[in-house]
Amino acid sequence: MNSEKELKSQTILVTGATGYIGGRLVPRLLSKGYKVRCLVRDKDRLKGRSWFKDIEVFTGNVLDEKSLKGALNGIDSAYYLIHSLASEGDFAEKDIEAAKNFGRAAELNNLKSIIYLGGLAQQDTNLSKHLRSRQDTGDALREFATPVTEFRCAVVVGSGSISFELIRYLSERLPMMVCPKWVYTKTQPIGIKDALHYLISALEKPESKGRIFEIGSSAIMSYGDMMKIYAKIRGLKRLMIPVPVLTPKLSSHWLNFVTPIQASIAKPLVLSMKNENIIRDFSAREVFPEITPDTYEVAVRKALDRIRDNEIETVWSDALSSSVRDETPVTMVSKEGLIFEHRQKIIDASAESIYKVFSGIGGTRGWYYWTWSWQVRGLLDKLIGGVGLRRHRKHPNKINVGEALDFWRVEEVEENKLIRLRAEMKVPGKAWLQFKIEPMKNGKHMLLQTAFFEPKGVFGLVYWYMLYPAHKIIFSGLINRIADYSEGKRPWSLQGLKEF
Repeated sequence: MNSEKELKSQTILVTGATGYIGGRLVPRLLSKGYKVRCLVRDKDRLKGRSWFKDIEVFTGNVLDEKSLKGALNGIDSAYYLIHSLASEGDFAEKDIEAAKNFGRAAELNNLKSIIYLGGLAQQDTNLSKHLRSRQDTGDALREFATPVTEFRCAVVVGSGSISFELIRYLSERLPMMVCPKWVYTKTQPIGIKDALHYLISALEKPESKGRIFEIGSSAIMSYGDMMKIYAKIRGLKRLMIPVPVLTPKLSSHWLNFVTPIQASIAKPLVLSMKNENIIRDFSAREVFPEITPDTYEVAVRKALDRIRDNEIETVWSDALSSSVRDETPVTMVSKEGLIFEHRQKIIDASAESIYKVFSGIGGTRGWYYWTWSWQVRGLLDKLIGGVGLRRHRKHPNKINVGEALDFWRVEEVEENKLIRLRAEMKVPGKAWLQFKIEPMKNGKHMLLQTAFFEPKGVFGLVYWYMLYPAHKIIFSGLINRIADYSEGKRPWSLQGLKEF
């Protein structure tokens, strides 16, 4: 065991800090007194983290060996939490190249250890490309002098993890599900809390160096079992129907539609699910006796509690999602049960001017672009018993939290910065519309317009995608019209608008 003084003098490098595991590991290392350096390709992706000011950031890319020069100077141990599953090209080749570059850099800098999180599966000829890549990555790191501690685990159960989100979305959205063979593959899941506990404990256990540990809860269950337990916890009745054949390609497209996981990622994951993930080496219990992993049910309840309390630290798509500085003006992503449709536009106007325009939306001014379409939507809502568009707004120029605004409710207001509206029209789910201003260095401002939708069941998804073509026109026109009014390119006044 290291003394507290020795512990606080160590500097730990974390790769993959923008990802799901790495983003949760960093604050826990800091809380234990370690100094932390993060190796990232784009430091801007860490700026929103509460711990950003407490770490050192080094910009580099493990696929570019020259960029690693200096990254490991003064480092005691490093966490290797990188994979190329979502990248273009051959992800397995990239994984090996990256691991060798990192292992060589660690050797040159005389690191005490590398701690790596890989995949749990038995090595055999039928191992999927994804799982084989995870194990080959560990082998590539071990080609060099630095001792490697490798943890192998299967499904990580935690709010926002890719495995848990797959199970959650399938269970929540499909009252009846056709189940291909992979649904019945045996596995041993592990809660995110316990996975992080193992990773951190390895720093303090010299006897763990140079070894491979298989970690997970004690119960062996299938993916179908996990969905049934999830449904039971949530009070959902679900019917599961086995089907003899459903190709990985078809499964990946099915998951792409029902869950937030795009087909390019879903396909290798589905192929990996044909391999059993069962612990056969129990040495982790001997080296880490203080860790007793939670049962799957307990881990699920903890994940759901975090989702309910809006305390989700990281999600699996963090490393993939676009930052507000990306050049793409429109993006649509899905995470944590919500579909996000982002639009952004650089506006050459003050924050006060931009805020004045979007906070004055609705009521007598209408919706700036295709107001007639909003009126039609309000009429349809009224016909089915909804609030319709008749409520208008309390004041044409002032907006406060809790007020009604046409068929929206004002949920949040930050003057000269943000407003968020919650839909009160009848929809198969929950919907929000948000406008936010971000300052830029050149005196201009970025307007971020986001439509959020939490679909209820499959019908909610169908509803969203049926309306998406119209939304694409309406919301694009809306942000462009706000920009025009803010910059004075079109007439706008506090008294109201005549042209819509």
